[in-house]
Formats: sequence, C-alpha cells, structure tokens
Amino acid sequence: MTEISLFNAALALKEPWSVVRTEFLEKEKELHLYIDFPRGSTFQCPKCQSKCPLHDSEDKIWRHLDFFQHKAFLHARVPRSNCKTHGVLTVDLPWARPNSGFSLLFEALVLTLVRSMPVLAIARLVGEHDTLIWRMIHHYVDDARSKVDMSTVRKVGIDETSVQKRHKYLTIFVDIDKSQVLYATPGKDSETLAPFIQDLHGHGGSTDTVREVSIDMSPAFIAGIREYLPEASITFDKFHVTKLVLDAVDKVRRSEQNESKEHYAVLKHSRFALLMNTDRMPDWLSRKLEAIKLSGLNLKSARAWRMKQTFREVYQLKGKAGEKQLRRWCSWAIRSRLEPMKKAARSILDNWSGVVHYFKSNLTNAVLESINAIFQAARAKARGYRNSNYAIAILYLLAGGLDVPHLNKFHTK
Repeated sequence: MTEISLFNAALALKEPWSVVRTEFLEKEKELHLYIDFPRGSTFQCPKCQSKCPLHDSEDKIWRHLDFFQHKAFLHARVPRSNCKTHGVLTVDLPWARPNSGFSLLFEALVLTLVRSMPVLAIARLVGEHDTLIWRMIHHYVDDARSKVDMSTVRKVGIDETSVQKRHKYLTIFVDIDKSQVLYATPGKDSETLAPFIQDLHGHGGSTDTVREVSIDMSPAFIAGIREYLPEASITFDKFHVTKLVLDAVDKVRRSEQNESKEHYAVLKHSRFALLMNTDRMPDWLSRKLEAIKLSGLNLKSARAWRMKQTFREVYQLKGKAGEKQLRRWCSWAIRSRLEPMKKAARSILDNWSGVVHYFKSNLTNAVLESINAIFQAARAKARGYRNSNYAIAILYLLAGGLDVPHLNKFHTK
C-alpha cells in the first residue's frame, strides 16, 4: 500500500475525493494532506441532492487529529455546485461541517474530552485558543437543543445553582420524568420563568400540559409559577421543608448550649448527633446522642431532636395519613415553647398546600440536586466560568440529554 492510498483509507474518502499529495514540514513538525477531485467531477446540491456541475471552488484548510505527536491539516478546494433549481451553493464535505476550521474527527475528540476536562485544559492539550473550543461547543449544543422535543413535559423541577462568586446564580428547569435539564438562565427570581416558557413553547411544549412543579419555598418561584404556569400544582421539595426543621433544631441547640456550663459540656460537638439520621450515625455520635437524651437536664435540644425524628417519620406516610400527621406535628411544635420549632411550624402552615401536596405527588428535587452536584464538580475543575453562557453550555452538555449527532462521518456502512 502506498502512502497516498494509506491516507485515503484512513480518511475513508469516496469518489470524487482523494488525497493527491502529502507534505511533512520538519521545522514546524506538521503534516499536511492535500485533498482534491478530478476535472469534470459533479457534486450533489446540498438542498435537493441532485447531481450538479461545478461552478467554482475556494481553497480552505482544516485542523485534523494529530498524526502521532505532530499537528495535521487537511487542504482542499471547496466546490460550489450549480443547481438548476437552487442556484450556486457550497457543497457538503464528508470530513468537515460548513464554516468550521476543524475536521469532524477533531471536533468529536474535543466534545468527548469536554465532558470530563475543563475547556482551557483541552485548549492547551490540542494547541488551540479556548475561544475556538467554546465556539465549537456552542455550535453543537445549540444545534442539538434546536431539535429537543418538549411536548411530553409534564413534571418540572426548578432550583437555582451558584455559577460565580458574588451571588451569581443560574435557575435550572428540569424534566423530572427524564432527569434532563430543559432550560437554564441567569438569575433566580420570578422573571426567570418567562424565558423558560418561551423556550418551552419553541420546542413543542405547552403550559397547559405542565401539571406538576417541584420547588423550594422561594416566594419568587411561587409568584412566577402562579403567573406563568397557572395549571400546575406546586410541591415544595421535602428536603427544603426538612431543612427548616433541621435549622430550627440547630438554633435550639446553639441557644441552649450558652445557657450554662452544664449544658455546654453536654451539648459540645453535638450538632451532627442531633441532625444526622440515626441509621447512618457512627458509634461516637450515637454515644453523644444517648448522653444528651439521658443527661437528666431535661434539655430542650433533646425535645427538639424528638420532634425532628417524628417529623421525618411523617414523610414516610402517604396521602391523607401524612397530611393528618403533619398537622398534628405542627400543633405539637407550636405548643412546644421552643421558638425556632414554632417558627418552622408556622412556615409550614403558611405554605400548607404546597407542603402537603407531596403526599399526593411524591415529587422532590433530588434530580436537581444530583445535576447540581455534577455541574459544581465541573465548575470546580474549571475554576469557574468567565460568563454564564459558558456555564449554561456545559450544563446542557453534561445533563441536557442532548442528541449530539455522530460526528465521525468517515465510517463506511
């Protein structure tokens, strides 16, 4: 096999394309492959696929996968076909997409790496400016998102995530049934609902078909849902509701710990003993908890802990039984004379319909917490993103369930 035929086979070129010349620049350590077509070749019209004569051509260069440790480049005349129906159009190339300076294989490599590496690190690895890599990512993310079908979206989870320091946030909208990011936008107020609704409609979805929404108790989200998704029932995420109670228990502990030396001695280093689930508690914390319960000091923290445990048990119930027991728990908390517990109970009662709807919908934001963990890990690797558009593109790529087309068009059937 000759050198030319070897590269033709490696690139899987078909007629009329073929490698006609190769050149290795020893000083620059670069391999250049020159691709051309015979005189009199015809090409398919990009619109109707009919065979058309050549109108003219333009010389172009594409960065290809490295050849061993050396950069490789493809050179070719890009033809324009003269279609009787559609006029003069640039033909589709088998190795690169239109208006790209990279081959499809090179782009496939980058999109594979970007799922586990920061873009700046990839740019350094391949020897290209990171702006070009970001441009490539945005192209494929935008193209894939344009084909997303949201007509089946019924349950939506909404939450915010930090994207930069100084209180820069994204609001994320997730299809709970598919565990996929539907939309992300800067901010965390009620106005974030408007662009989401516009995007939903643009992808075949409808506000009438969104029947369930899971959120925290953010007044901004509540107002936005009532305005833009009036048909949807709200479920307040049980983890956020539980956090109200956990925070109340911790406030009771901190206040009581400062009341006397005896209390301080018993409650010192007891935060996790009072807040952690008992089935996951290490032995030393279990002993600390037993010391609190058996101290003989009639500790408020021990009472708050018992209320917390009962609250967790309420969420194991379903339907009317859960709603009934939660109301009893709120009455108990309000009569407890523990101000933080009373405040938590009043917050639950003030948001009653959304809290108890959990016993019917069984919805949580667990999917969003998982997606947020993936995104924050990527953000930490990248040491932050220069702007929100970069962060959103990565979020879509990692958790958007996008159908990015198979880039390696060199494979023959």
